[in-house]
Amino acid sequence: MVKRTSFEGDACPIARSLEAIGDWWSLLIIREALFGLRRFGEFQSKLGMAKNILSTRLRALVDHGILTMAPASDGSPYEEYVLTPKGRGVFPVLVALRQWSEEFDDRPSEIATILVDREKGRPVKKLELRAEDGRLLAPADTTLKPRPAPPRRRSAG
Repeated sequence: MVKRTSFEGDACPIARSLEAIGDWWSLLIIREALFGLRRFGEFQSKLGMAKNILSTRLRALVDHGILTMAPASDGSPYEEYVLTPKGRGVFPVLVALRQWSEEFDDRPSEIATILVDREKGRPVKKLELRAEDGRLLAPADTTLKPRPAPPRRRSAG
């Protein structure tokens, strides 16, 4: 078995995020959790995953603080998987992936759903990257620069 590279300590934030959510099963589990699934059997049934793969992915999502375990909401002796704020923070990433697919998929007519605002029932506007002053940014309008060093603490004494 080939051990995959870990990006946990990588300096790139994209690589670091892929360590936690970079495989398709994890993203699909998070998608389903955002839509309200909480039980192992619900995830297994909805996604059609092998139980061993689902168990491994759920454990990793808990270890990364994306899901947490909580007593079952129906009072049964089971536990449920609940999204943490960190897990809910993946929502815009999933929306960006969805919108990218809707724009560039070879067969967009086969996409079965559209994402709508629950209150108004209208399609969600395309995500946009904007500068602090509100300007719309394209890739050519951005660059990377070193992160400023944190302020040095003065020693008492």
